[in-house]
Amino acid sequence: MWPNDLTQARLHVVTGKGGTGKTTLAAALAVALATGGGRTLLVEVEGRQGIAQLFDTPPLPYQERRIAVAPGGGEVRALAVDAEEALLEYFAMFYNLGFAGRTLRRMGVIEFATTVAPGLRDVLLTGKVKEATTRAEGAVHTYDAVVLDAPPTGRVVKFLDVTRAMAELAKVGPIHSQSTGVVRLLHSAQTAVHLVTLLEDLPVAETLETVAELDLADLRPGAILINRVRPSRLPAPSVTAPSVTAPSVTAHSVTATTNGGLDADHVRAGLLAAGLDLDPAVLDGLVAETMDHALRVDAEQQARIRLTDAGLPLIELPELTEVGGDGVDLGGIYELAEVLREQGVR
Repeated sequence: MWPNDLTQARLHVVTGKGGTGKTTLAAALAVALATGGGRTLLVEVEGRQGIAQLFDTPPLPYQERRIAVAPGGGEVRALAVDAEEALLEYFAMFYNLGFAGRTLRRMGVIEFATTVAPGLRDVLLTGKVKEATTRAEGAVHTYDAVVLDAPPTGRVVKFLDVTRAMAELAKVGPIHSQSTGVVRLLHSAQTAVHLVTLLEDLPVAETLETVAELDLADLRPGAILINRVRPSRLPAPSVTAPSVTAPSVTAHSVTATTNGGLDADHVRAGLLAAGLDLDPAVLDGLVAETMDHALRVDAEQQARIRLTDAGLPLIELPELTEVGGDGVDLGGIYELAEVLREQGVR
């Protein structure tokens, strides 16, 4: 379940190995947090326009635009952060170089700067996220929460922590002040980094490695979001305890599977008792499918055990029909948001 300390976070960073569905779950999290009358901002920084595809809208400009309403009167806005636009905004805010900044863009200076100093791009992106998270009108924040669809796990720690190096290089002035503010937010209890994974070896291994990297960088891991969880069609005790003996055809089949084979005669007898007299070829197919399913269930359970060792909350999201985007349509986003709410997301 979603612990209370995560409810206090204002910036939710969502990362994951490529292909795990991190953009989908970032969108679902934004809807879940807005449910009940809240206002959230969903931010992307990779230039893929993944949010626009998920919500079936035109490509997002560099401005906050409403893309969805949440149950209970909530609202989700979205922003695609562009490094060049963020640098122009930075010039205008801190150096009063609005017109000059546009001239620099025409000269190609901005592209040159972000190419020569790749870390500068990440500083600009995280700086914009910080500005949106801390923006307030009087004593009221503009957004109740900001959800960042962050780079994949292999790059997320460097992305989040590059500003610390910039703050150390620039000892005084606007750059130092801005960088220090970003570092303070990202390393505070207001920020939580959630990791999206699948119950498969490579995503699980990369998730655990990233949790360790976050700890070393003094960044706060939030929850592990296990995506595309498929239900087990067989009794769990039969999978986890190969020595079990039970009269159930299914239980016996799984027990045999974990020991390396299936008793086809026992399966046939059970099916006949249920009133099903199947062709031998069909029976062979059922035996093979049962074996594959049982092995998958066992492997996924082992993956869960490994993830539990990370000591973080585990939130499971069901597998939905693959339609588009990261694997679901707009209706699926709301369905996943409801599942998140059921597991305590507020």
